[in-house]
Amino acid sequence: MLNLTKIKAITLDLDDTLWPIWPTIERAEAALSAWLTPRAPKAALVFANAEQRLALRQEVVRSRPDIGHDLGTLRREVIRLALQRMGENATLAEPAYAVFIAQRMRVDFFADAKPALAWLSARFPVVALSNGNADVHQVGIGEFFKAGLSAQDFGVGKPDARIFHAAADLAGVAPHEVLHVGDDAALDVLGGLGAGMQTVWVNRDDRVWTHEEQPHAHVADMAQLCELLKGLR
Repeated sequence: MLNLTKIKAITLDLDDTLWPIWPTIERAEAALSAWLTPRAPKAALVFANAEQRLALRQEVVRSRPDIGHDLGTLRREVIRLALQRMGENATLAEPAYAVFIAQRMRVDFFADAKPALAWLSARFPVVALSNGNADVHQVGIGEFFKAGLSAQDFGVGKPDARIFHAAADLAGVAPHEVLHVGDDAALDVLGGLGAGMQTVWVNRDDRVWTHEEQPHAHVADMAQLCELLKGLR
């Protein structure tokens, strides 16, 4: 059980913790394909096809393991490769990425997310900690965060302990004084535990926990997290 006397800060995952990620990505993919259609129609067809899109991404990941943590650079390289393969204008990669990322910053929050952020940020410094490339200010919740840290900015992602420790530093506390909250069992919970943090698993769809190590608590959503913390005060 959580020991609230030791919790001095919250680190918080974003995608699938505060909003569902796949509707956002699908919308961004559709916008990218639509933008490319009059400018690079062959590449547009690649991005309209999920199987081809995934194959191209996997090819870039294999050939450029150095950018696997940097989703923005990875996305740019996938677009560039598609344009080159189709014999179309590769200089379109940057403006095409701009179209994609603008849509990627349009997220549909879970109903419990913003009220929970308001409650948490009034009581703790909150640091965003994400392997994704959402920006808390661009998605409209920057007011609730003391800082944000992403894998693409830091250089490594979760579950590497270094990014958790860097987030604790941003919060101005020791790792064991941090409660890390997220939906991914391996990246968030096991990663947070490995970094010496307390952890809460946000399990919105009633998944079964399959790992030997256990989070300090399970919650169904962010509202339940706030109730849990209220009860421990």
